Amino acid sequence: MWNKILTFLHIKKKKQVEVASNGLLVAEPEVRPEYVEGYYEESDTIIRLVSNKKKKNQKAYQITGIDDVAATNNWKGWLYLAPVIVLIAVFLLYPLVNTIFISFAKDYEYATGHFSGVTLDNFGQIFGITTAGKGGKEVFFTQYAIPNTLIITFVTVPVSIVLALIISVALNSIKWFQKTLQTMFFLPYVTNAMAVGLVFSVLFQEKGIINYIFGINKAWIFAADRWDAMLPLCLFIIWNSIPFKILIFLSGLQGIDKQYYQAAQIDSCPKWKVLTKITVPLLSPQILYIMITSFIGSFKEYTSVVALFNGPGTYGAASASDPNMETIVYYVYANVEAGFTSRAAAAGVFLFVIVLVFTFIQMKVSKSRVHY
Repeated sequence: MWNKILTFLHIKKKKQVEVASNGLLVAEPEVRPEYVEGYYEESDTIIRLVSNKKKKNQKAYQITGIDDVAATNNWKGWLYLAPVIVLIAVFLLYPLVNTIFISFAKDYEYATGHFSGVTLDNFGQIFGITTAGKGGKEVFFTQYAIPNTLIITFVTVPVSIVLALIISVALNSIKWFQKTLQTMFFLPYVTNAMAVGLVFSVLFQEKGIINYIFGINKAWIFAADRWDAMLPLCLFIIWNSIPFKILIFLSGLQGIDKQYYQAAQIDSCPKWKVLTKITVPLLSPQILYIMITSFIGSFKEYTSVVALFNGPGTYGAASASDPNMETIVYYVYANVEAGFTSRAAAAGVFLFVIVLVFTFIQMKVSKSRVHY
């Protein structure tokens, strides 16, 4: 730790007086030493310029301990942050710690908080390693919830980011009708997801517009095959998630200095090269932010399944025997509703670890690819 601070308040040097050739007294201008703020290892001091005003009986400098004014006033910062810290502790930290605890609790009762011990059986049950319920093994989580969530994530996230980037670049280059088009593209973000899901359900009915346009008679929603139903689900998620990405990309595009594009225009650079060599690198902070938030959102996908299929199944409303479109979050909610709180907590902890790992990987990769 630095043991002292050299605080420069004001240094006043006496003015030198000389006699000019014409015999008049000439006062030399006041000379002020130039100091650079920072830490000086040889003297173990911190130089901090705090004022240049003249004060009566003011010393040239003052040496104090490391607990200077800024350090002693830290309590004010904590006071300002106290409301937010309390909210984070109550609504984020406590639920997270409590969920981790419940995931290891045996025979946990949610209403009373009683449990009979600590066990790993809850994780064994969701992965089908140990028996659950009446002696059978759980298969919904490993055969439906995890694969469906991964498919949704690795299909919708890249496609939506690429489409949003292309649309944003196109909108940014349009001078007329731009605000109206931005409003049109942003409408899905402010529209009720259930209402949009109902529209998609009508479009993808056996006698709906999609089958009529392509001249086919295929079941996409009700009584549909699992992999056929994945198409309207992914399209719905992409269409519903693009507006927010467009908003972020447009804000980033408007902050790029126009001189880069002018230089590329002078060099007759192709548009695709301008996009890949100028736009994308300069938008890398926004792309990283969109990637992280999109991956987290897709892993938590739940609303779209309810909006399109009214449950996890394609053969009826929320049938326990038909988990075709079940996701990890839907599995958590279904087990909480059924009274299997510990099993739901174990699935929630697994989801938390997966999201944490993917976020860490993205942050690690971004260190060499993101330019601020």
